Amino acid sequence: MADGGNAADAGAATVAAGDLLHVLGPGPAAVLVLEGRRVVSANAAAVALTGDDVRLPLDVDAWSEAARLTGLGGLPVPGSSPIALVARGLPVAGEPVAVRDAADRAPELLWVTGFPLSPTGPADEGRSLVVLLSLRGTEHGDRRRLAALRERAIVATDTAFSISDPRQPDDPLIWVNPSFEALTGYPYGEVVGRNCRLLQGPNTNRAAVRRIAEALRRREPVTEVLLNYRRDGRAFWNQLSISPVFDGAGDLVNFLGVQNDVTERVSVEQERTAALAEAEEARSRLRLLAEATTRMTGALDVTDACERLARSVVPQLADLCAVDLLDRPGSALAQRVAVAGRDPDDEVLLRELGAVRGYQVGDGSRTGDVLGGEQALLDPELPERGTDRYPGEPAAAAVYDELRLRSAMVVPMRARGRVLGALTLVTQHPYGRRYGPRDLHLATDLAGRAALAVDNARLYEAEHAAAVTLQRSLLPAVPDVDGVQTAARYLVGVDGNQVGGDWYDVLDLPDGAIGLTVGDVVGHDLRAAAAMGQLRAVVRSFAWDGGAPGSVLDRCDQLVQGLETAAMATAVYARLEPPDATGERLLRYANAGHPAPLLLRPDGALRRLEEYRSPMIGAVRGLGRRAGLGRTEATLRCPPGSLLLLYTDGLTDVAGDDADERTQLLEQTLVELPPDAAADTVVDRILEVCVPAPLRDDVALLAVRLRS
Repeated sequence: MADGGNAADAGAATVAAGDLLHVLGPGPAAVLVLEGRRVVSANAAAVALTGDDVRLPLDVDAWSEAARLTGLGGLPVPGSSPIALVARGLPVAGEPVAVRDAADRAPELLWVTGFPLSPTGPADEGRSLVVLLSLRGTEHGDRRRLAALRERAIVATDTAFSISDPRQPDDPLIWVNPSFEALTGYPYGEVVGRNCRLLQGPNTNRAAVRRIAEALRRREPVTEVLLNYRRDGRAFWNQLSISPVFDGAGDLVNFLGVQNDVTERVSVEQERTAALAEAEEARSRLRLLAEATTRMTGALDVTDACERLARSVVPQLADLCAVDLLDRPGSALAQRVAVAGRDPDDEVLLRELGAVRGYQVGDGSRTGDVLGGEQALLDPELPERGTDRYPGEPAAAAVYDELRLRSAMVVPMRARGRVLGALTLVTQHPYGRRYGPRDLHLATDLAGRAALAVDNARLYEAEHAAAVTLQRSLLPAVPDVDGVQTAARYLVGVDGNQVGGDWYDVLDLPDGAIGLTVGDVVGHDLRAAAAMGQLRAVVRSFAWDGGAPGSVLDRCDQLVQGLETAAMATAVYARLEPPDATGERLLRYANAGHPAPLLLRPDGALRRLEEYRSPMIGAVRGLGRRAGLGRTEATLRCPPGSLLLLYTDGLTDVAGDDADERTQLLEQTLVELPPDAAADTVVDRILEVCVPAPLRDDVALLAVRLRS
């Protein structure tokens, strides 16, 4: 019976309740072959009932005694047991017996079915088959025992049996019972002498057939659920259990096959599996949409949004993805801004294909039609050859052949009623999927979400550019001042509306002094930027009059509170007086709640200028109007070669970071610079080392080097 039956994807299956059950071992049933009253062969499950010490052939009564078989009442059944009836040539449709183990625990119930294998001949010389089926789970004496026995009797009566002879070439069938004939439609005379592979058909799972053949080669029991075919060609699911039968010398003499039609059960399982697969597919699509939307929402610009989109669909939905965007809504020219693929080399080829094709509205291509507002395109099966896809375009055809494309979708990216671009999804040979309507629906939903993200990113970029232009227009160009080197930098953060209130200024004052100021208006919006412009102008005005630093900040405070031009602001104003005969300059400064400036002397000594810090501008009403309440200025002398650094808190006050540690990083970076580093070098190095990533707040930085 090697190759005996046809296998299906269901694989190995155990025998369920109500069908044939395993008995004391891996086989599907205990099987005996009788010659007259002698037990001449038994399978492994039958040997397990008696133990290995019992040698065959053996009288049926002696075998029953060795197996500890009794009636349901626990009394021995010599001479009248169901096995003895079969030995006398009488068929037994199903009789219960009990078997006790060596520990004499509660008995195990067995159902005995037997029938003669030889239709003619003396009863005491004919061969018979006995099958003992387990009734495990039915307690002895239970009220439900008789109902369970009736169920087992029905199973036994309807079960199809077959016997093959592995000693003959090709292991042919040598006997089948009427239930086998009813199940398969093959009469006895057509199957005896043939291998059981005659039940195989076009949808046979060859791997399962190989598993059966391998088990039989090893002389081991095997159970498989197989898709078999009846004589009239109708398919049915067959639960096939095959057990080897050995004689007293341990030689293999037969294979017993037990067949059960489980079509209804398998159909229910397949429907359930299909329903679960469909539900999982729906969940997978929702996960893809959610993940892609989340990724694109965090994008900071158009290119970033498109790249996130492309990466989110590979490999879950596509092997390759390309995003082509129009320069602006309504224009004709498109640009391939993002690609993604399983293989980086294919990404290069996909970009090359976009460049060769040069997609644009009205170019006659399918992508061009989609960019022009046509409906989404679904190509379930693409041509295998590039010349069929792009006739007359050898360059595009060559790239197409290298990409091994199988199926494609091109979906318009629409947002707010305008087509912004096209999303292209493709699969590749040999393993790529074939796209269908469900895939197109998912791609359309995904493209709509992507288009909205791209449109928002474009609006963001436009607002950002306008804000930066406005902010930079409010900041002065750093002038060239005799006796000092100056350098300033301004970085825009990503929080708020991209407009902040930081500023810096350098003033070449009429009296020969140099005015320096850095400040930060509270807030990140257009009002903060407008207030910054006003405060910078006020500081310039009061500083131009030659006012002392403390007085300049006090007058700004009074003006802010009197005219209500701004909420609050921090600021530092310093005056570098003209150099004396030794070249030293007197530095006078006042601080209104701002981070302390840093002074690096030529000898490498660093000083934090934190004396006489006062409240923020606009924080304390009436400050500076009465005697003793004005801001106090600090003074110190700066030798030639000194470096003065003023900055805003975007460098040091970072959410989640320790402000003291970031201040120490700034100071350490300043100290490690070469003593003669130019002002431009200083600010560039500080930004390189100290700017947080991502930059959330604006940063204004001003460095002044006193020339020797």
